[in-house]
Order: sequence, then structure tokens, then C-alpha cells
Amino acid sequence: MQVSVAHHPPNTAVLVLRGSLDIDTAPSLKANLNRLVERPSPRVVVDVAGLDFCDSMGVGVLVTAHARAIERGGWVRLAAPSGFLRRLFDTLGLADYLALFPDVAAAIKE
Repeated sequence: MQVSVAHHPPNTAVLVLRGSLDIDTAPSLKANLNRLVERPSPRVVVDVAGLDFCDSMGVGVLVTAHARAIERGGWVRLAAPSGFLRRLFDTLGLADYLALFPDVAAAIKE
């Protein structure tokens, strides 16, 4: 999995993921997200358009990061989830907890 970070106004980090998010790559994502959600009022958009696959470890990292961001007065949002990822979050009952947006611009704007 490839991870890149860009910063956008207003004080929002955009994390772009490419490849597979699974048991082997989840620790890398966790390290990146932990660093971003430790800031005051963290606002993090995770662009998942380039994900080919996401397993339970990946979902857990995203949900945990969102919980930590909420504790610090911020949030984590997902942008451009595939149909598979959207259905996965719906099935797990997480679509109402972790906001899903059609693209990065919508996630930042909202």
C-alpha cells in the first residue's frame, strides 16, 4: 500500500491510499493516522479511491483513528469509497459513524 499526505486549508490533512489495506499494511496506516490525529482538533480526510482491498484490520485502524480524532475535537472522513468499501461499512453498521463522501472536495467542504 502507498500512503501520501497533503495539507489543505482549512487545517485539513488528506491521506491518499493506494493498493491493499490489510493485516500487512495496516500498521503503516496506523502510524500515519496516529501522527495526524494527535494534533489539536484534527481534521483528516482519507482518500480511499485507490484502495483495491480493505480487510477488518484496515477498518479497525480507520475507526480507531476517528474515535481518537473525536476525543480531540476533530474527525476522520473517508472520500471516494468504492462500492465494495461502501457496502462493507454499511454491513458493519459503520457508515453512520465514519462519514463517507463522494470525493475529497466534498469531505473537506462539509
